[in-house]
Amino acid sequence: MGSVFIAGHRGMVGSAIKKKLEAEGHTNLLLRTSAELDLRNQQAVADFFAKEKPEYVVLAAARVGGIVANNTFRAEFIYDNLLIEANIIHSAYMNGVKKLLFLGSSCIYPKMAPQPMKEDYLLTGLLEHTNEPYAIAKIAGIKMCDAYRDQYGCNFISAMPTNLYGPNDNYDLTTSHVLPALIRKFHEGKLNGSPSVTVWGSGTPKREFLHTSDLADACYFLLQEYNDPGLVNIGCGEDVSIKELAELVKEIVGYTGEIVFDSLKPDGTPRKLMDVSKINGMGWKAKIGLREGIAEVYKGKLMENENLKM
Repeated sequence: MGSVFIAGHRGMVGSAIKKKLEAEGHTNLLLRTSAELDLRNQQAVADFFAKEKPEYVVLAAARVGGIVANNTFRAEFIYDNLLIEANIIHSAYMNGVKKLLFLGSSCIYPKMAPQPMKEDYLLTGLLEHTNEPYAIAKIAGIKMCDAYRDQYGCNFISAMPTNLYGPNDNYDLTTSHVLPALIRKFHEGKLNGSPSVTVWGSGTPKREFLHTSDLADACYFLLQEYNDPGLVNIGCGEDVSIKELAELVKEIVGYTGEIVFDSLKPDGTPRKLMDVSKINGMGWKAKIGLREGIAEVYKGKLMENENLKM
């Protein structure tokens, strides 16, 4: 593999892919921070590609967040994500990139999609309202990769990871996803000796979680093995209820108080389990169990900062 541009290399996904590529001996990585290269700026992206001529592109850059951020910053979520992917995909075509991997998210599937969600359920129903702008942008990215493949013969592929967790996660309670939010809440509850910790929603929705090391491994596999249109789900194929997840995090953190569910807060989609038979059939499977993965993330966060002031 020649030079690889990892867009979004400092994010949770991009940093895991960077680590994987380095572990596999790839030294020719093209990296730019958002301060060095604004991916929303068409001319800046075009100039970067023309100068650096990457052979491979991993498009992991995106404006991301949990249910609150998605619902609050609806305009930014659709505008920023459309610009980022349009600029990179078009510049990749213009500069003869050998292969591009576009990363989306499981929220591209209809809110009431049958479970587990197969790749061909895309665009078969209405989206979840809270993250619709983000989902629309990601669907546009998938279709853009396919359109450039159809018209120009570009080897642009798309992968849709399930809910992710791992190093470099976001622990800000207003913008984070459920797992880092729970780790932070239970840790602070333990530090402060709080009698109870409140968890958003009823606790009944089910979610699937994949460690970013497994995701990076899957992306590396797809860069070598997958050259087709459409998309590939990346997940572990198992899910847990938010209640079960909260109890698991409570146990790992060592919090001894009560868990209170605030059912006035939104639950989001009832269930989001990926059908991973396509990627499993190609020969890739997730390896890291949820308990093992969360324990490792929590330990890493504690080592990074003893007080875990996240």
